Amino acid sequence: MSIVILGVGNVLEEDDGIAIYAAAYLRANYTLSHHVSIIDGGVEGINLLNLFLENDHIIILDTINLDDTPGSIYNIPSYELSGYGLNSGGAHEVGVMQCLDMIELMGKPLPKSNVLGIVPATISFRMGLSPELTRLFDSYIGAIINYLKSCEVEIISKETASTLQEIIDTFKYPTSLDPSSKTPPI
Repeated sequence: MSIVILGVGNVLEEDDGIAIYAAAYLRANYTLSHHVSIIDGGVEGINLLNLFLENDHIIILDTINLDDTPGSIYNIPSYELSGYGLNSGGAHEVGVMQCLDMIELMGKPLPKSNVLGIVPATISFRMGLSPELTRLFDSYIGAIINYLKSCEVEIISKETASTLQEIIDTFKYPTSLDPSSKTPPI
């Protein structure tokens, strides 16, 4: 069974980038079972259709705009979100849900999919995370890891670890195409 961890969001909009940072953090700090891929879906939305067609289980990481305390974490089957979008109506959320609708219209089986969403504190034009989500980032990573373990994914910590700030800095000051690179900017 192929499992994809799909981080979606926009790192230019503060807390909306948390799933992208989480995907990069997982890639930098853990080795996962061979059948698990970590994908930075960014704001690709509907362009991710083939990803949904070619995999058995999609774990969507994203912010989720619910009337709850910032940092609250939800694990919601994607079919329960049909018609709602995941966040505030951004293109990536609408597109991800449209992928599932299109698969259904094509008469193809839907992959198992769920959203591991976190309620944002602030969505604004700024890179990095709000103090609230920075403080709760480890809890979000813990929820993702616990879910992966429930799916019988083997998770091994790497010997050297990247911090959240190092991950964010790779997006602010990219020195390579690999967000887990620790190479300082020139």
